[in-house]
Amino acid sequence: MATVTARPEAAGEQPPPRRRLAWPRGSRLGRLIIALNVLALVIVVIGALVLNELRSGLVNARIDSLSTQGQLIAKVIDELATVGVPEPELDPVAASQILQVLFIQHSQRARLFDAHGKVLADSFVVADRVDWKVLPPAHKPGEAQQGPRQSPAEQAKAERAQKALADEIAQAMKGRTVAGTRISEDGERLVSVSIPIQHVRAVLGVLTLEAGDVDEIIAAERKALLPFIIVAMIAILISSVLLHRLIAMPVLRLARAADHVRLQGARAISLPDLSRRHDELGDLSRSLEDMTHSLSERMDAIERFAADVAHEIKNPLTSIRSAVETLDIVSDPAARARLLAILQSDVNRLDRLVTDISNASRLDAELSREPPRTLDLNRLLTEVTSLYDAQLRPGDAPGSVRVRLSLADPGHPAQILARETPIGQVFRNLIDNARSFSPADGEVRVSLSRARGRLIAAVEDDGPGIPPDNLETIFERFYTSRPKGRAFGGNSGLGLSIARQIIEAHGGLIHAENRKDAAGAVIGARFVVDLPDSRA
Repeated sequence: MATVTARPEAAGEQPPPRRRLAWPRGSRLGRLIIALNVLALVIVVIGALVLNELRSGLVNARIDSLSTQGQLIAKVIDELATVGVPEPELDPVAASQILQVLFIQHSQRARLFDAHGKVLADSFVVADRVDWKVLPPAHKPGEAQQGPRQSPAEQAKAERAQKALADEIAQAMKGRTVAGTRISEDGERLVSVSIPIQHVRAVLGVLTLEAGDVDEIIAAERKALLPFIIVAMIAILISSVLLHRLIAMPVLRLARAADHVRLQGARAISLPDLSRRHDELGDLSRSLEDMTHSLSERMDAIERFAADVAHEIKNPLTSIRSAVETLDIVSDPAARARLLAILQSDVNRLDRLVTDISNASRLDAELSREPPRTLDLNRLLTEVTSLYDAQLRPGDAPGSVRVRLSLADPGHPAQILARETPIGQVFRNLIDNARSFSPADGEVRVSLSRARGRLIAAVEDDGPGIPPDNLETIFERFYTSRPKGRAFGGNSGLGLSIARQIIEAHGGLIHAENRKDAAGAVIGARFVVDLPDSRA
């Protein structure tokens, strides 16, 4: 079994339009995937936004606190530690005492600079703060002792910190308060506020307050973000597990079932039971079940067809072999002529069988290869019947059967969605079958009418009719029933079977019935083709 694929442009069709991105309205699974992943993302975004706002608020609150405290200290220093008239200046001793008296939190540092940027007082010094750090390993006896050295990176970091402090003091010397964050010599993030100490309009110095708990605030923020991260990870994990169970595992089971058929050559595929699901995988499972059932039926039909072909071909071959074996031992010219006639008849019968079998075997491929188009059935029947009329000329063919067409509404097109070549083959088969059963100088009548949104085409003859028990079996493959006096082997028995297969592929129906007169006697046969009207 082969699958034929073709580009739409090659078949005369327009390429399918590109699908734009859109919300999966009819996809429950798609909505579930999007909702779960968006939920996890929203949790993280909300947590980040909330904590960023909290961080900004804490830093601003610390700046406001340091500014209020610094303005108070600067006012006190201006009032109590300013000496000199008319050129005032700060008294370092008084300013140092003021810093010692005023309460400075352990996490804060206050430094006082004069008008030239020189340090006059440092809260770490007046408060007897002791800085500590881990000592390097002890030297072994005899080793030269060397002072602590800083790496180039540490020296560069310290220089950048000193420059940042100097820039902040220089801006405060211009008479404005400077607030913000910067990095200290130890690499610690600081919230710093530099307030100018002014006596009237003269800037006597700068008071700098620093809070070194910014890293602690950031660590606390990160710790506060941890629950959001955990919730987001749990949501993503749950969504991943659901996607795995709802999509990955069923698809894997479907793939394993297909591999089982491929590796073991099984006729039918045992699919996992997903038909109860009302999503895309449920639709896929049901489609695969229908597809495998259809393929299994087609394989059974192919096997039956092959068996029927072998049986039908075997009969003329047996007859040919018997005639050939007898021909060598028969000396009578008349008998030899009869044997040669039998051989000729069997060869013709075998040729018809091979031709019809070839057409039947290619039918599925032709139906799938040719796309359906809008077809005017009035025009098609006119062309088909005109071919039979063209073969007959008055006086040249005595005893020939004529074909007459009758259209109920020839002025309006009878449109169907079909493939022209197979539909034309259906009516040629029906007309040929009717002609073969019609008496000499008889007539085959073809008609077309409309009824309840359907197009009804009928082919009638004046033959002996069809036995009531065979009205359905005549559509089976290789079925032939001939009246007495008809030549055996004149038909292959595939014409009506092919006709039904083509009509059903186009969503139509075909059946046979007997024509009867007023007394109920059979006066001929009628084949009725029912096709959907594309305009209905």
